[in-house]
Amino acid sequence: MNKKNIFIAVDTNKISRAKKIIRDTQTNKIKIGYKFGLEFFYSKGGRKFISRLKNQTIFLDLKLNDIPNTVLSAVKSLKNLKISYLTVHLNSGLSALKALKKESRNMKIVGVTTLTSLNNKDLKEIGYNKKVNELVRHQAKLATKAKIDAIICSGHEIRLVKKVFKKEVITPGIRFNSSSNDQKRTLTPKKAYKNGCDWLVIGRPITKGNIANNLKKLINHLS
Repeated sequence: MNKKNIFIAVDTNKISRAKKIIRDTQTNKIKIGYKFGLEFFYSKGGRKFISRLKNQTIFLDLKLNDIPNTVLSAVKSLKNLKISYLTVHLNSGLSALKALKKESRNMKIVGVTTLTSLNNKDLKEIGYNKKVNELVRHQAKLATKAKIDAIICSGHEIRLVKKVFKKEVITPGIRFNSSSNDQKRTLTPKKAYKNGCDWLVIGRPITKGNIANNLKKLINHLS
């Protein structure tokens, strides 16, 4: 089996839980990184915990979305953390994306396309007149223009994105079966890799229940 790249979503506000997730997902069969989102980063001690992690690939999923000066100040405030990947909404616009990329140095900037919790009906309610595929393709073109390092999109849009964006593609909304929870555009790990993603983001299918056994299930699924 070729090595696969997986970000484990550390979706908790408890340090003890984060430690357990990291401890129980140690393996040399696949490459593991850890995604920390808003819940953990803003929790008591969350930022300090991240700052003390060593020899880990850290994906900070803050989904920045603001005017250029604000997102620029935000990324400057993160310089004391050893972050490998940082997310920003592509909806922030070209100026914000370029400013972020210029300031990022060794940190990879990841553009968030359309959230996997949204479908065509949701987009219409928000006010978009494009369907999911059309909007994601448009966002991927913007990411290329901004010269950022990676894109997040659902497994269903990977091939579409790859036509206009030639760097890393990270795919959330990964499920082993039809249980989608709050996600609407999901895909299995094997199908996502077949479509061409570079990293998977997996949370509950790994971290809910017996973590070590769930990780073995993933490895077997990919073999």
